[in-house]
Amino acid sequence: MSSVSPTPSVRRLAPVASLREQVHRALVAAIVAGELEPGELVSVPTLAARFDVSATPVREAVLDLERRGFLEAVRNKGFRVTRVSDQTLRHVAAVRLVIEPVWMERLAKSFPVGQLGEFRALADEIVEGARTGDLVAYLQADQAFHLRLMGLLGNPVAGEIVADLRDRARLLGLSTMVAAGTLAASAQEHHELLDLLAAGDGPGAKALMERHIGHSLGTWAGKPED
Repeated sequence: MSSVSPTPSVRRLAPVASLREQVHRALVAAIVAGELEPGELVSVPTLAARFDVSATPVREAVLDLERRGFLEAVRNKGFRVTRVSDQTLRHVAAVRLVIEPVWMERLAKSFPVGQLGEFRALADEIVEGARTGDLVAYLQADQAFHLRLMGLLGNPVAGEIVADLRDRARLLGLSTMVAAGTLAASAQEHHELLDLLAAGDGPGAKALMERHIGHSLGTWAGKPED
């Protein structure tokens, strides 16, 4: 059985209230970032050892990811990271483009400037993850940033849809962007978005979000942007 390489995605986890959720988030981030590559085999015992937790929360997280299509069972071997077609990635990005830019345009009309510091801190975490190449930290902070912004508009259904769409993406070009120094520039767009929201610039926030999502169809997916 293939073992999981000791990447940042499989670091040891500190005890928390829900280890299953911690394992789940770390595995999703590792798969989305491409640290666990399509076709790679993983097993519950190997992951439990890497996370330094019992097998139970790992098994629960892995079975949930199998149901969601991130992993597929391989008899007597464990689970294989699934592949996502280019067409599916484009479909995901197309739906995100319908939802997220419009919501950021609306948010600019009522953005709570008093919470700007909280979002700046998250944006700093994103930038630091990009600078250091810690893709799991980058993606987890990125997810928290965007979903908290969506949450400000008071529509939990939209937030759940966006969260699912972001999980479905596979940003296999992130490590290449780190090496080229371009991920840091993309990360900085989070501060630019906050500037626009704080200034009440709806059209600017919408345009920036469209460009930001467009990265998933270009450099992040390892292809030239349209």
